[in-house]
Amino acid sequence: MASGPSARPDRAGLDKQPSDVAAMFDGVAKRYDITNTVLSFAQDRKWRKLTREALALSPGDVVLDLAAGTAVSTVELERSGATCIAADFSLGMLKAGAHRNVPKVAADALALPFADESFDAATISFGLRNVNDVHQALSELRRVLKPGGRLVICEFSTPTWTPFRVIYMEYLMKALPSVARRVSSNPAAYVYLAESIREWPDQAGLGQLITTAGFRGVNWHNLTGGIAALHSARK
Repeated sequence: MASGPSARPDRAGLDKQPSDVAAMFDGVAKRYDITNTVLSFAQDRKWRKLTREALALSPGDVVLDLAAGTAVSTVELERSGATCIAADFSLGMLKAGAHRNVPKVAADALALPFADESFDAATISFGLRNVNDVHQALSELRRVLKPGGRLVICEFSTPTWTPFRVIYMEYLMKALPSVARRVSSNPAAYVYLAESIREWPDQAGLGQLITTAGFRGVNWHNLTGGIAALHSARK
């Protein structure tokens, strides 16, 4: 993946240096949830629900919610009756979600602090794009899943209809940073967000990365015309 501009103190660059990424998310933590809802036109709530449904969780399952941020996604997963663990690299994000009554663990996606075969299912939403070694992160997710364990990745992707794709890319690079200046606690971080989405693989490209990491039965379906996609697989 191509490198972007040098990181600034208030944002990360496309080289995704871990300390820069963590600091950037610490900086957006205070208003992260409301900013996401505004920028996604409230689609984030629907995407969380669809992620939970795709995992097909049952009471008794133990689930890893990686890159959980403020744990709003973990609370949604808990509605299934499963035991859900929120894990994130940013201590600021975990602190911002301290009022959410779910287990929280500080964790590096490239070296998860969990034993092999610990989880029945795992998910990462809008976080895989922010690690600097996607293959390693996927390998770690596979390691901590039980045999047959389910993986669901919700991530920004590529709109499938060309006119909509053009409009969406214009929104990403122009409107999104402008809106972020009004609602975010760290607007500059959303310039990185736009850049990282533009550079991210499309649906088939991410599917291939998941397959290469050793998962089987990889499939995906588009959300909101391909703005995001849900990729599912099994260990």
